[in-house]
Amino acid sequence: MTTNAMVEKFVAAPVSHGIADPAAALLKRTMPFQVVSDETLGRIAELARPKRFEAGQVLYTVGATADDVYVVVSGKIEHALGLGRGTRTLNQVMTAGDVFGWASLMKEVPARLATTTCLEPAEVLMISGRDLMRIFDEDKATGDVVMSRFAAMITNDFTLPEELAHALTFPKAARPVQLTGATLTMFRMSLWLKSPKPYLMTFGFAMTMLFWYFAVEVWQLPRFKEMPELTTVVTEWLSKDPTYGLSIYTPEYYTHIWTSVRRVAIAFCLATALGVPLGLFLGWSKTFREYVFPIFEILRPIPVLAWVPLAIIMFTGSETPVIFLTFLASFFATALNTMLGVESIDESYSRAAYCLGANRWTVFRHVIVPGSMPYIFTGLQISVGVAWFSLVAGEMVSGQYGLGYVINTSYTMVRYPTIIIGMVTLGAVGYTTSAMVRAVGDYMMQWRLRELALGGR
Repeated sequence: MTTNAMVEKFVAAPVSHGIADPAAALLKRTMPFQVVSDETLGRIAELARPKRFEAGQVLYTVGATADDVYVVVSGKIEHALGLGRGTRTLNQVMTAGDVFGWASLMKEVPARLATTTCLEPAEVLMISGRDLMRIFDEDKATGDVVMSRFAAMITNDFTLPEELAHALTFPKAARPVQLTGATLTMFRMSLWLKSPKPYLMTFGFAMTMLFWYFAVEVWQLPRFKEMPELTTVVTEWLSKDPTYGLSIYTPEYYTHIWTSVRRVAIAFCLATALGVPLGLFLGWSKTFREYVFPIFEILRPIPVLAWVPLAIIMFTGSETPVIFLTFLASFFATALNTMLGVESIDESYSRAAYCLGANRWTVFRHVIVPGSMPYIFTGLQISVGVAWFSLVAGEMVSGQYGLGYVINTSYTMVRYPTIIIGMVTLGAVGYTTSAMVRAVGDYMMQWRLRELALGGR
């Protein structure tokens, strides 16, 4: 029976993730190969050889030469680990979709570390370990993550003895058991570059520019004919002697950018320093929440512009009111997301920690804070975005210098190309700050990044 015929016969849903090859589809459903690209997965599927075993038949024994990795198509196979000290679970029953035979990926002359026996008639796919490693050597980024998934699978299932961890053959680019957040970030970036997303994004930008050009300069549509022309904006932006006095060659342009960035940075840091602790306590303490949350919810919906008169009255000078207005929206977004992060934590973790003797402060530090981190950094990304929204409102009302000030004064002085320059610059700088917050989050939550990468997402 051919590989595909076997898989089609014994696998209920042979086609997954849009993969037509049944063998590749089966591999895509297994833990180690979920992150492999379709092209590489097809090459691995070509190596697969089908084989049937009867109940009671031994596939291999301890000490036999290890040459193949096995993927269970159907049936049940007992895997009894027979080598090494410190193994917690010696026996494991493999069913459809499980992968074993990882000793064939070890260095030099590999030998089997377990005995495998069919508990009932079983069908398997056999893949040469040497050929598989050659594929991973050619695609080291994929090899790193696949092998790290093998390591995680082996450790979780069998508590792999330390002496075996040194024997695994991993691609030389990095030892997967020691993958850092940066390595996994680069892997995810490489997958993104290989996907259609960046090219679709570029196509989207190009279509937007073309629509702007044709709607304003060629077709002159009723709602667009008064808009500044694309060619005029680009010419003004790149001109050494701009008509309206603002381009990439004028120092004033960078003064506006720096002023806005400085204001957002101050407001964002204040919002983080105050919003994160407030959110943690709102989610952690029901008593504290009953006192504070009603006031929090009353103030949160008030628009930033409604605070402008009070900001001017409460704070002196031109800088402090703008920073206060920028701080407000950022603060509420940070605190609310942090509170939701604490509420999302399963109470069983806290109860388990208390049962193990942890006090309230220990639970807060080791359960509440780490468990809410994904929500906190999601909130911070939202926070830095709304900080830019608030900044523009503040600079339009009470600012001197800044991108919001540029947009407002350009409108009153009928400098329409400068309005577009300010808006596009604002978007680019805002995107950069969000990316920086995201990068800091990835660095501080390497466990989360590793989970996403090893989870195939």
